[in-house]
Amino acid sequence: MDLEELEIYEISMNLGEKAWGCVSSWKYFEKDTLGKQLVRSADSIAANISEGFGRYHYADAKHFFYFARGSLFETKTWLKKAHSRQLIEESDYLTLQEQINRLGVKLNNFIKTTGKKGV
Repeated sequence: MDLEELEIYEISMNLGEKAWGCVSSWKYFEKDTLGKQLVRSADSIAANISEGFGRYHYADAKHFFYFARGSLFETKTWLKKAHSRQLIEESDYLTLQEQINRLGVKLNNFIKTTGKKGV
């Protein structure tokens, strides 16, 4: 199996691109403070999934999948802050929230099955 075949990787890549698209049009101050944090945490999800996927031993891999989960929750926080500060459109907020929630479930299930026989 290739990394690009993992649904959690695909969703996390799309989440990072969507976050980038929202933040790129913000004014300097908003982009420099909250925007950078939002994009970095969103991009970190896919990066940690990639690093975990590339590890030889499942215990090492799981470690990075947990980092990805932490970045997912961080992204959720930055997204809520952007929404409450009226920096993000309601439709974008709802779309990103849906992706985050969907990815959270799939990532948790992926972590649970990592290292199990036959997986």
